[in-house]
Amino acid sequence: MILTVTPNVALDITYQVDQLIPGSSHRVRGVEERAGGKGINVARVLHALGHGTMIFGFIGSATAATVTTDLARAGLAHELISIEGPTRRSIAVVDSSNGAATIFNEAGPRVPAAKWEDLEAMLAARLPEATALVVSGSLPPGANDDACARLVRLAASHRVTVLVDTVGEALLQAAAAGADILKPNSSELLDTTGLSDIAAAATELRRRGAKAVVASLGEDGMTAFTSDGSWRAAPPTRVAGNPTGAGDAAVAALIAGAVASTPWPDRLRDAVALSAAAVIQPTAGSFDVNHYRSFVHQIFVEKRHAPGLDR
Repeated sequence: MILTVTPNVALDITYQVDQLIPGSSHRVRGVEERAGGKGINVARVLHALGHGTMIFGFIGSATAATVTTDLARAGLAHELISIEGPTRRSIAVVDSSNGAATIFNEAGPRVPAAKWEDLEAMLAARLPEATALVVSGSLPPGANDDACARLVRLAASHRVTVLVDTVGEALLQAAAAGADILKPNSSELLDTTGLSDIAAAATELRRRGAKAVVASLGEDGMTAFTSDGSWRAAPPTRVAGNPTGAGDAAVAALIAGAVASTPWPDRLRDAVALSAAAVIQPTAGSFDVNHYRSFVHQIFVEKRHAPGLDR
């Protein structure tokens, strides 16, 4: 079973409009509400790929029923901790004329320290039966920067592979805690390290303790820096659509590959293919199966020379 933690659960609301024109009113052609947040999106993709998952996170009381009902309807097992305040909303406005999405993300409610302790206790009870842990998404307001690092160390104590997808000081501390895989996008990687070169920034995170760093490059694919080498994978063509859940689909592929001990080039190929297939879908956490299967055979993976570490 693969466990996923979403520190900042969201209620994802997607509006479909004919064409998005700033400063004007729009007639909404379609509305979809679903439980969201990066870790939940990862679990949705893993579930669709046939992996057993368990979702953990915090949920505000005001929209708790909407979120949990949606998870149950999707067949996603979950253990969510109730907190005061409303669950944040993430609103995507999808322009039907070109598939582009404009996103509005709320900050989310504060999570008391005692609730973080409850989360760690719940995870500790599940980790003995887990194959991997994914900690994915931003930290809610007021959270300590070591929140992700604590979960990394907890997973390591149970010899469970852990992937972290976050940003800023939380990413640096997850690296220092020895995360098996860090998966920021390129801008997050550069902003977090203060460096201007992706290879140098990834090497810095590995120097701090991360075993592997995979950076999303948007339309240009992904690049991985590991103890086994460095690779770059690119999609066969640029895919138009909603990129909101593309990184989450990539995380699902990377952690599934880690569980299966798949060679890194194949993990990266699968991650780029699944990411591209997710862009085609209007809502995060979904992917187009036929395009995914087609893309896998078209992804070009190139071994790169990059500064690395011997370990």
